[in-house]
Amino acid sequence: MNEHVIVGIGSIVVLGIGAQWIGWRLKLPAILPLLITGFIAGPVTGFLNPDELLGDLLFPVVSISVAVILFEGGLSLKREDVAGVRSVVQLLITVGALITWLGTWAAAYFIFGLDSFLASLLGAILVVSGPTVVLPLLRFIRPVNRVRSILQWEGILVDPVGATLAVLVLGAVGTDVTRPLAFPTIVLGIGLTLLVGGAVGLLGAAALVIPFQRNWVPEYLHTAVTLLFVITAFMASNAIRAESGLMAATVMGIVLANQKRVNIQHIVSFKEELGVLLLSVLFIVLSARVNLSDFEGIGWEATLFLGVMILVIRPLAVWVSTIRSNLNWKERVFLAWLAPRGIVAASVASLFALELHELGYEGADVLLPITFLVVVGTVTVYALTAGPLARLLGLVRSNPQGTLIIGAHGWAREIATVLKTSGFETVLVDTNGSNVRAAELEGLTAVHGSILSEDVVDQLPLSRFGRMMALTSNSELNALAGLTMRDVIDDENLHMLASKMDGLSDVRKQMLQKHCLFGIDKGFNYLEDMFEDGGMIKITPITETYTYTDFQIQYGPDAIPMFVVENDELHVIGGNTAVSPQVGHNLISLVQLKPQPTKQPEYEPMLSK
Repeated sequence: MNEHVIVGIGSIVVLGIGAQWIGWRLKLPAILPLLITGFIAGPVTGFLNPDELLGDLLFPVVSISVAVILFEGGLSLKREDVAGVRSVVQLLITVGALITWLGTWAAAYFIFGLDSFLASLLGAILVVSGPTVVLPLLRFIRPVNRVRSILQWEGILVDPVGATLAVLVLGAVGTDVTRPLAFPTIVLGIGLTLLVGGAVGLLGAAALVIPFQRNWVPEYLHTAVTLLFVITAFMASNAIRAESGLMAATVMGIVLANQKRVNIQHIVSFKEELGVLLLSVLFIVLSARVNLSDFEGIGWEATLFLGVMILVIRPLAVWVSTIRSNLNWKERVFLAWLAPRGIVAASVASLFALELHELGYEGADVLLPITFLVVVGTVTVYALTAGPLARLLGLVRSNPQGTLIIGAHGWAREIATVLKTSGFETVLVDTNGSNVRAAELEGLTAVHGSILSEDVVDQLPLSRFGRMMALTSNSELNALAGLTMRDVIDDENLHMLASKMDGLSDVRKQMLQKHCLFGIDKGFNYLEDMFEDGGMIKITPITETYTYTDFQIQYGPDAIPMFVVENDELHVIGGNTAVSPQVGHNLISLVQLKPQPTKQPEYEPMLSK
């Protein structure tokens, strides 16, 4: 028996992580291979039986896992991102959620013929969206920041709202289908649940910050203690008010992400990795519980139901929620076309289907298959169409000129300053807090964290950045940054310093060799020495009287051409790039100034270290 449990639990982890890797490899939303793998392992082959494997622990484990996932989602929500669209987000998670509930309720009632109770419960379950699906899609599509912020905040905040609504519908009606829904009771219940959850989450975040700020907890225990506080807040909130724990976990993440007293970047990185593991396990477990026989009574109705949700209910909810906003029609159309369902819908449907089955409620078995069909259908439709629609609407910049710089050390900041002076947006990313603060003091935009963290990437206004330069002293990190960002930045616009490559895998060596910046022999140490010897970054206009040949004669072979500015477009000069600036171009280069006469025309900045 013990051997069976070990094999079962180990298989869930192996299948989940394997499905995640397949999704990454095929550039598909991870939810699709996860669901397919779970279906095959569970109902198709009978290899996994989560109910037999986990027994009564199944849904407590699912609930705590969802809370941790929502906490991790809350950590990605920054207050400044929602500036200017706060009212839209508030309306989407209130008025929009109400319209989605009522519309889905009516659609389920008339299309599937469900009784009023089951239809209202299904409508409440499908109110939720989900950060586990929305955020990867946004990362891939890279829409303009305002739209991205709205969808990100809505996707995370609407989950506890929808889950609470579903619980209250179940509690308000119970198993008596003749009993009318008490709307005032439901509205009051939602308000109390969210209030209790919000208060507990706020207190939990404050209670966590204090010991961190006073160094009562060693850094190596920060992530473990954070997890302890999150689970404690979740349990305490649920004890005070049933099902308020999800809101507590979400609010706790948001508060921690926006406080300035302690650095939580290392916590964010850990929670991101834990979130991937939990998400993988949950989708395998929940999809393996589905019975194929439950789908037998669902035919064309499923397609019609999905079409109504995508083409009628979501657009109506967005239209009403944004009617008085300053969003243009293109932004409203895109918002109306992105509302995939994810893990919270699947987990809540699984829980309620089991509860109703134990109560002997007839017809409850359809909740789970309909929910899974909506999850698969919405993810598939939006994954295939949202990107092309965003490009058609002009919400994705075709040739963004911003530059993402990995590393915020002294001469990386000098490069960023020159690019900013030349009219190009830059943002620096560094794990060193001192470098980040120095960059901010110099008027530059900088983000504290690792570029390998999805939460850090989600903070970046990727729609405005068309190129990446990895300027750290760590060649492996530079290569990994390129591998991480190649899904969102065109391959030819990835650039990185290549220093020592001993011990690196073939994939990372190939990445460095292909995208080498300035040349293999001009790595971090070479540039560091050049700056320390008095090297300067210089902007040189190429004219008919001062050509690139004149530049080479004046500064010699040691000069390093870095960029060419042509008609307000920035071109990075890589190690494999032929340098041939023409008349009218501006050449940005690293030079050692020589005291000799020159016919170079006078031009502004010369920035020295």
